[in-house]
Amino acid sequence: MLVVHPEPAHAPSSTPSTSLERPDKPEEACGVYAVLAPGQQVANLTYFGLYALQHRGQESAGIAVFDSEQHVRLHKDMGLVSQVFDQEVLERMPGDLAIGHNRYSTTGSSKVCNAQPVVLNTRLGPFALAHNGNLVNAAQLRQDLGAIASELTSTTDSELIAFALQRAVDAGGDWEAAIREAAGLCRGAFSLVIGTPGALFALRDGHGIRPLVFGHLGEPGQAQWVVSSETCGLDIIGATYEDDVQPGEIIRFVQGEPSPLRSRWCDEPAKLCVFEMIYFARPDSRFFGESLYSYRVRIGEVLARETPVEADIVIGVPDSGIPAAIGFSQVSGIHYADGLIKNRYVGRTFIQPTQAMREAGIRVKLNPLPDVLAGQRVVVIDDSIVRGTTSRKLVAALREAGAREVHMRISSPAVTHPCFYGIDTDSQDHLIAARLTLEEITAHLGVDSLAYLSKEGMVEAAQANSSHFCTACFDGQYPIDMDEDVRSSKLMLEPAGIAASVR
Repeated sequence: MLVVHPEPAHAPSSTPSTSLERPDKPEEACGVYAVLAPGQQVANLTYFGLYALQHRGQESAGIAVFDSEQHVRLHKDMGLVSQVFDQEVLERMPGDLAIGHNRYSTTGSSKVCNAQPVVLNTRLGPFALAHNGNLVNAAQLRQDLGAIASELTSTTDSELIAFALQRAVDAGGDWEAAIREAAGLCRGAFSLVIGTPGALFALRDGHGIRPLVFGHLGEPGQAQWVVSSETCGLDIIGATYEDDVQPGEIIRFVQGEPSPLRSRWCDEPAKLCVFEMIYFARPDSRFFGESLYSYRVRIGEVLARETPVEADIVIGVPDSGIPAAIGFSQVSGIHYADGLIKNRYVGRTFIQPTQAMREAGIRVKLNPLPDVLAGQRVVVIDDSIVRGTTSRKLVAALREAGAREVHMRISSPAVTHPCFYGIDTDSQDHLIAARLTLEEITAHLGVDSLAYLSKEGMVEAAQANSSHFCTACFDGQYPIDMDEDVRSSKLMLEPAGIAASVR
């Protein structure tokens, strides 16, 4: 039996959220979270887990909870986790299993109907699904669903996955067989958590493009499980990390069973999105046995060796540029300083700024410190440049604050190709490194010098097998084939000959 209880909205649900200015960064798709913990307040635990994953999506949030009678209570709305949920809402969601989701839209617009989790009913009872990633065959999958597609209530590829699962269950499969069948119809990036009346499932696409980890609460063997996009979602509730959900793996967690049942549903070469390492994931999250903070310091060290410059101070663009700036300083011997202060309470807003505010948008989020910058030759470290609009404003603000020279160093290679696997990037004709030479970008930004980290240096710093990363946004080598209409929608300049040589 399926029971859905929408609660009063705590954030506007009819109007999509807008930012002060579209960030000049690649943006993540979503964060997913799940808790199977009999006797615990699973809705509260999921709330805090989503709070830790807030950086992965700020447009909407949702939680679905299965109670002891296998009813599902669902609450989702537009806004941040703290806007969508309060203690009163959470107290009305008792149960043993919860599925949670933070959304940033890549497929489907920013509307409440596209918020997750997706909850559907089947002959075996209800299920709740949360998805991080992006399908590249969504149009084909919708066509394959036939008449069922008329029942769609959203414009997301995530709901297509859910309807494919519903069809497979209703055709006679058990939950695991149906999940395998539905996953086999999907092409692209998908890390999924799926709650059912009898079990929690977690799986990743064959390449493992988006991360997914799991751990346990309490002592091992107590069958209280947590699944999260990143390890920071385990840390916040005191869960102990156990392992990654491996690429192409499906894991079933069942109440009362001390160990999860792990198996593979497909075999493909691992291709974790390298931007998870550089920018997306929180610096305290752990990949390959260490925090991303350590990796980001190392890429700063490599950047300093590859692109030396004479300067007085090194500053990082908060927050993701700071570890690399520290590493750059340590190798170069140039003094590290805090030259930019970030307003940490500015995020997505429903208030539309004036044009004048947009033009001064960099000051809304970042404010330079003239006392630190005046008269100095400054090296500014940032993690990426996509369109160049924010970087140009930042350079102008540093010069207005008195910087004598501004040298920009980017702790990733030049972004020359769009992503199709769950990152919101522009079409290729909007990517500055796909259109302009290094000298032209330098002039456009107004910097004294500009250099990017090499692709070789980026993967070297990871201290992992270089073939295990997807680097398509830097080199156009896409690991998953896509429908031609999807490819042509973003690859306006393919091949990007200008950008390919930019360092």
